[in-house]
Amino acid sequence: MAKEIAGFFTDKLLEAKNQFERTIDCKHTEFDDLYPYMSEQPQFFWYKRYVAWQELLTIVKLAEELDVSWREVFDETQQRFIESKVMDAKVLDEWYGKKRTEA
Repeated sequence: MAKEIAGFFTDKLLEAKNQFERTIDCKHTEFDDLYPYMSEQPQFFWYKRYVAWQELLTIVKLAEELDVSWREVFDETQQRFIESKVMDAKVLDEWYGKKRTEA
């Protein structure tokens, strides 16, 4: 049972990480499907990033509460960002381990 829970959370962590990374890259996500009329609004991209970030933090928190390891899914920099819980421009710029500028 413990292995099944760990596997479940690993899958959910990978899904949440992928969803968050898609928002960083300004790619289509499930959130776009929920609010298709909002995609033309510039602030929508920031909002969906915050939603994806919160989803990621929630899954990490649940994993911790259930003593399921989550760290191996992320590199050290990403782990520090998650531990700080604050999503800011630095997280967006350095999530992949290098500075980037948004188009």
